Amino acid sequence: MSRYEQEAELKDLRAAFAEYAAMHSHVLQDVLARLDRTYQAFFRQVQAGEQPGYPRFQGAQRYHSFTYKEYGNGAHLDNGFLVLSKIGRIAVRWSRPLVGTPKTVTISREAGGWYVCFSCADVPIEPLPRTGQDTGIDVGLKEFLVTADGTFVENPRHYRKAERQLKKAQRRVSRRKKGSKRRKKAVRLLAKRHQQVRRQRHDFHHKTVFSLVRQYDTIYLEDLRVRNLVRNHHLAKSISDAGWAAFRTTLEYKAACAGKRVVALDPKYTSQDCSGMLDDGQGGKTPCAERIQKSLSVRTHICPRCGLILDRDENAARNILRLGQSLRGAVA
Repeated sequence: MSRYEQEAELKDLRAAFAEYAAMHSHVLQDVLARLDRTYQAFFRQVQAGEQPGYPRFQGAQRYHSFTYKEYGNGAHLDNGFLVLSKIGRIAVRWSRPLVGTPKTVTISREAGGWYVCFSCADVPIEPLPRTGQDTGIDVGLKEFLVTADGTFVENPRHYRKAERQLKKAQRRVSRRKKGSKRRKKAVRLLAKRHQQVRRQRHDFHHKTVFSLVRQYDTIYLEDLRVRNLVRNHHLAKSISDAGWAAFRTTLEYKAACAGKRVVALDPKYTSQDCSGMLDDGQGGKTPCAERIQKSLSVRTHICPRCGLILDRDENAARNILRLGQSLRGAVA
């Protein structure tokens, strides 16, 4: 059955079941929209020959959010309060002023309580001053990232540092009897531990991104397939701890809001090719581009052709910058 065929039956379902009548119709329609997106993704993976994950039934303990898909119809603001149809008037602790035109309202439950998220259109950008500077960045595990000008950002390893406390909290959950109040309390404590790690990583990403977009007008980075990289079980935990995919998402939308550019490039051979320069015999410089095969354990780039000795990641960042500038038509 399609999503719209199921939506057509909602009127009869609401009349037959009191629990459905107690919910706003847009909330129920959004559930069907989520289900439809899940099945479309499943069929797309099947057709592409990938390993699909069959949609899982979301029980009462696994469904943590609901959405009013049209602001003003079921959800609106009144003098700083959030008014939800079928629920009532709710006080909100605002993290920042609401800008733009609200479109949807999503209520979600996390370990720290309940949160409201407004999806807005026509949000004005807040451009930062232009600096005329470009850079390439290379993300890693030893250092979180390095720029083409040799600036290193330390990898905070939030999950690694919290592993002992997380392990202790998980053992507490395992010891409790299923269905007991003590187990529920232990589960809440474990969820808060994980939430703290997520927030630390999120805060680190935002601060790092703001520093980059304030300093550079264009940022080039590798178009990494993180989903494929985490299949390496030796590196999966460290990659997930660094949060490369989340960092890129944050960088792209922060740059767009600041009027800056982020360009993803093919990562092929960026770590292997030499970023040094050679004399061309006419008073100019030409890229060395000597390809030197290195395993992941080799952290220093040493070029036998031009004699460049450089950190492996900084060498990659320089290559990324040069590749980005060449595609744009700038002279390296």
